[in-house]
Amino acid sequence: MKEHTHISSIRVRYADTDKMGIVYNGNYLTYFEIGRTELLRSMGLPYAKLEEQGIQFPVMEAHVEYKSPAQYDEILDIRATCILKKGILLHIAYEITRGSTLLTTGYTIHPFIGIKTGKPMRPPAFFMEIWESREPEHSIHKETRL
Repeated sequence: MKEHTHISSIRVRYADTDKMGIVYNGNYLTYFEIGRTELLRSMGLPYAKLEEQGIQFPVMEAHVEYKSPAQYDEILDIRATCILKKGILLHIAYEITRGSTLLTTGYTIHPFIGIKTGKPMRPPAFFMEIWESREPEHSIHKETRL
């Protein structure tokens, strides 16, 4: 099964932390969104372009497992790996690390939805052309957003 991976780096903002000084658990889904958005962008599929083409990827399912906490001002790497399941669902797995320490794992599942109809659809031809033209072994990119 073909997969594409992208690594984004972020710095934990003070606003991301709770009273205990660690990243609030709900913010990890925001970090997943950063990873997902940058993964699509790295493939030549920025979300704005997808919407211009009449499709969206709402979150149908999300799962997060917390392994170790992150704190203010730490630099985290978000590794997002995408596969196309059953030819119609994007399954994106995430690993968030600080150096070699695994902090969080999880995944999100996204159907292709037509903006005008609000109904599920098959991936459009332009998406599949880009998906198939990318070589998985060359699709790991690292970008820093600090």
